[in-house]
Amino acid sequence: MTIDRRRFLIRSGLGAAGAFAALSGAGDADAAPTLPISGDDATLAAVPFEGPHQAGILTPIPPAAAFLALDVIAEDRATLTDLFQTITARARFLTGGGVPPALGTESPPSDSGTLGPDVPPDALTVTLGVSTTLFDDRFALSTQRPIRLTAMKPFPNDGLDPDYLGGDLMLQLCAGSTDTVLHALRDIAKHTRGAMQIRWRMDGFISPPRPSGVPRNHLGFMDGIANPDVHDPRIADQLLWVVKGRGEPAWAVGGSYHVIRLIRMFTEFWDRVSLHEQQTLIGRYRANGAPLGMTSYTDVPDYKTDPYGYDVPLTAHMRLANPRTNLTEPSRILRRGYNYDLGTDVNGTLNMGLIFNCFQQDPIRQFEATQTRLIDEPLADYVRPFGGGYFFALPGVRNSHDWLGRGLMDA
Repeated sequence: MTIDRRRFLIRSGLGAAGAFAALSGAGDADAAPTLPISGDDATLAAVPFEGPHQAGILTPIPPAAAFLALDVIAEDRATLTDLFQTITARARFLTGGGVPPALGTESPPSDSGTLGPDVPPDALTVTLGVSTTLFDDRFALSTQRPIRLTAMKPFPNDGLDPDYLGGDLMLQLCAGSTDTVLHALRDIAKHTRGAMQIRWRMDGFISPPRPSGVPRNHLGFMDGIANPDVHDPRIADQLLWVVKGRGEPAWAVGGSYHVIRLIRMFTEFWDRVSLHEQQTLIGRYRANGAPLGMTSYTDVPDYKTDPYGYDVPLTAHMRLANPRTNLTEPSRILRRGYNYDLGTDVNGTLNMGLIFNCFQQDPIRQFEATQTRLIDEPLADYVRPFGGGYFFALPGVRNSHDWLGRGLMDA
């Protein structure tokens, strides 16, 4: 290796790298992706807003996204209710598209105009989640907190930055293009002014598959190769959705726990590592995404036939994240990761990485169990989790009279 890792990290002002929380594309579960990237034909189509679950969870993953952690500054329960209703109304319009009302030239326009006079749906989804801090004594909601909703647990290799942690709400905006995401962000911010404010924000993107198959992350590896087949209702009820009979509040049925981890990648250091070592750390070939010793990214490794790690090393990220045993089967999660790029830091070092974004039925049984297996993994020298949070994605809007959070506020 041509550069000393510790000197590189100290010079970059980064300290020791942290554990890489189940890198999308490495902790695979099934043989093929179940959440395809939205193609050109999908970018103009409206995603249905109503349903038992919110859009943006099972929806095909579009190329652009923004994640906004928000602090609620509403002073009472009535204002919080109005906030949920307003977000719902704006999301309903924005995801469906249409012509904003004309208010005349003497009034501020009803729309920013950045998408033109007729707002296209552009596969926009708006997904709203709540965190444990919303269930403090401000709104008399403490008895309704989802039982597995806590503050995000720090892990030994993390370097958490308070400026990128927490928030009362999480707003996930995904669409076919960046301008659609930014248009939705401005619209919702305008209509909710005085009730919530942004705590932190991270914009994400997914590149086209190159040359084909699955898009790549900043480390050059295919990202999001496989997920559990949560389109199968039986599997979804085991791994994704809150269901009856698990001790959760009745209003929470149909929701899902949403975990976000902001993970910086030390790309300048990574680019000085041999291809052999990169592939050994991940457990896949970089060129085609196949597990080591296999030929296609859709191939499923059988670790029982490789007990000593001659093909996929025992310390490879993909093998630690998902050992493929009966005991670890219930810890699979649904991943919807995005790349991010923040330019450079104060030291002139490239500042880019992964928005690790996942949904599950139980963050302790699933995300935390997976992350615990990754503590001190060799890949931790090249990545550092620095922010994010645990949220609960609310159940969906059932009809035109329903609104996000209604079950919670009526409980």
